[in-house]
Amino acid sequence: MNVASALEKVLGRSVPLAFSAYDGSHAGHSDPVGKIVVRDSRALNHMVVAPGELGLARAYVSGHLDIEGDLHDTMVLMAGDTVGGLTWSDRVAVLRAFGIGALKPVPPPPEEVRPGLWWGLRHSLDRDSRVISHHYDVSNTFYEWVLGPTMAYTCAVYPSENATLEEAQIEKVDLVCRKLDLQPGQRLLDVGCGWGTMVRHAAAEYGATVLGVTLSRQQADWGQKMLADEGLAERADIRHADYRSVTEGGFDAISSIGLTEHIGLANLDAYSGFLASRLKPRGRLLNHCITRPDTTGDGVRPKGFINRYVFPDGELEGVGTIVSALQNAGLEIRHEENLREHYARTCAAWAANLDANWPAAVAEVGEGKARVWRLYLTGSRLGFEQRRIELHQVLAVKTDDGQAAMPLRPDFRRRLTAK
Repeated sequence: MNVASALEKVLGRSVPLAFSAYDGSHAGHSDPVGKIVVRDSRALNHMVVAPGELGLARAYVSGHLDIEGDLHDTMVLMAGDTVGGLTWSDRVAVLRAFGIGALKPVPPPPEEVRPGLWWGLRHSLDRDSRVISHHYDVSNTFYEWVLGPTMAYTCAVYPSENATLEEAQIEKVDLVCRKLDLQPGQRLLDVGCGWGTMVRHAAAEYGATVLGVTLSRQQADWGQKMLADEGLAERADIRHADYRSVTEGGFDAISSIGLTEHIGLANLDAYSGFLASRLKPRGRLLNHCITRPDTTGDGVRPKGFINRYVFPDGELEGVGTIVSALQNAGLEIRHEENLREHYARTCAAWAANLDANWPAAVAEVGEGKARVWRLYLTGSRLGFEQRRIELHQVLAVKTDDGQAAMPLRPDFRRRLTAK
């Protein structure tokens, strides 16, 4: 058995994929959806030493393994029910084809990180700052290519089938403003504000006074410049700081869009309590984050691809866990919705942007980092499509003697035309 035939056996003969390897061998379907190309024997080392997601990711990020054809459609097949299920005799045959040298560990790509105690205690202020910098302080130029003009790095909300990514991102921040019932002159705190898309929209379109906070220096610098360029600096500010350092209180509304994934289960109650303490009576909180589809098990995957290459220390909780934490902080839940399909479309659009700017992206951040992003965006899209992850918006209110200042039947339909 040659290397390509061994790969075919691992992935299942019924899968419409083709295989080729550095030894000149070929195998697989005659009319494949995609083709797995093993360019170097070190790809086999990665896959044997760390079987499954992590090994394949290491092989791909290092460039020792390539995928030709549509990456998403190929990953769908690789994640299907036909993958795996080898008998012990099959495993021995595959290992013989790979060679005994495949059992030798090889160093992972330099893009892989394993935060240890030298980064500080998990979710401490210092370690959270390092983790955020690892992912977000890559290159504002790179993010502009991937995210598009809005620089919104969270799930978009597609108002129609034909809406563009930019239209959907504007719809997302406007929907948050509508759910918060922002009024001119009200004070909004946007925690984990990123490059300030929500900050700028709330100030420009709703006349709110806004404070945004982010742990990324590059995000803060970019956002502050945009506020100045758009004439919004007098009523909006973006602060390079941890949300826990905010001393101001009495906010009419708080938005948390894509921050909870970085909080951690152990800190979820403290996070909810802190935000509740910054709200004025009858103030509203909108929490928008990726979740797991259940509340069982552990949301931490320290040995997974995402944790080691994309979001170190990231944790996903079930929406029920998040709702419970908000309720325990004294907030009343008034509305909730799942935007899972919207995030699948968002990831697909970001992946398309990356592919359209691939040569420039590689020149900007390096091929290894660009490969991480291609794999991450496509894998995330697949996760949302297959409901392995979800995206929930939860609206809560800090009631005042039972008064929530909510209409009997809230209407969150658009009432403004975004610029």
